[in-house]
Amino acid sequence: MTFRTRYTGLIDRYRDRLPVHDDTRIIGLGEGNTPLIRLNNIPGALGKDVDIYVKYEGLNPTGSFKDRGMTMAVTKAVEEGAKAIICASTGNTSAAAAAYAARAGIQAFVLIPDGKIAMGKLAQAMMHGAIVIQIKGNFDEGMRLVKEVAEEAPVTIVNSINPYRLQGQKTAAFEIVEELGRAPDYHCIPVGNAGNITAHWMGYSEYFEQGIVNNRPVMLGYQAEGASPFIKGEMEDNPETVATAIRIGHPQSWDKAWKVREESKGWFDSRSDEQILRAQKMLAEKEGVFCEPASATSLAGAIQDLEEGKIPEGSTIVCTLTGHGLKDPDIAIQQSGSDMVTVDADLGSVKEAILKNL
Repeated sequence: MTFRTRYTGLIDRYRDRLPVHDDTRIIGLGEGNTPLIRLNNIPGALGKDVDIYVKYEGLNPTGSFKDRGMTMAVTKAVEEGAKAIICASTGNTSAAAAAYAARAGIQAFVLIPDGKIAMGKLAQAMMHGAIVIQIKGNFDEGMRLVKEVAEEAPVTIVNSINPYRLQGQKTAAFEIVEELGRAPDYHCIPVGNAGNITAHWMGYSEYFEQGIVNNRPVMLGYQAEGASPFIKGEMEDNPETVATAIRIGHPQSWDKAWKVREESKGWFDSRSDEQILRAQKMLAEKEGVFCEPASATSLAGAIQDLEEGKIPEGSTIVCTLTGHGLKDPDIAIQQSGSDMVTVDADLGSVKEAILKNL
């Protein structure tokens, strides 16, 4: 009888590619190793001859891709003697920071925009024991305050300006290459702070430069129309979108992301909230994959670019789904279009309700 090797997390898996030492205490929750799912029904519905895969990062421990970077950021913070970490967040970063701080036995402080965070994410941060500070402002103002506080108090910032975050997040590109046997032709990704598109390019480039693959993808970054500084070409002060995870007007990886676009010969574009929600629902109804609205921005982007011919048929496309749909259940219920049916508790009533919908 043979047994599979126990998977302990991405730092253990990629230790030789990450800035850790043999005696580094790893703060992990078994993150990474998320599924790369080939879409069976959507390409046909679009009438396009393409292979579309979704990298379902919502199956990380706290339900988002942030865990990849947080395991590295908190591991290094603890190694350097930190007793507390801090972040500004639209939700997913706060959940991940709180969980990994709990795992490490240190305190997490999170600044969130008042009234601008999905309840699923807030619940996570609170349950993991973070001290949650709501500010009467948006994410960008929270980020400014976190930088200022870190200069005055003994806390380590774990937002994507922390370089270890990107080191952890680059491992998603490694996994995609290992699953496909090559890099995809196009990689579509939601863009808020722009750390994730930067990190993926780092990962692809590392494998390319070492001769592990002979291609790198065209990187396509998609934003919501109401929060689209990369499309406008300048920072914006009052971003607004239903896709709360990318409701960011002052991306922290601004320069790095523009460099990724240039080096990969890719582009940035935006999609309306309606297109984003339509893609979210399409994924759930046609493929059985439930992601949060911001995640669906990548698929919404790919769909329009396929329809317009910017992405040619015959391409292999990977769309990153950054977070699980349960992060924002209110939005999902509001736009699901499915009503609950209440009937009497007898066979005839239940049978009638079923037959009406067949």
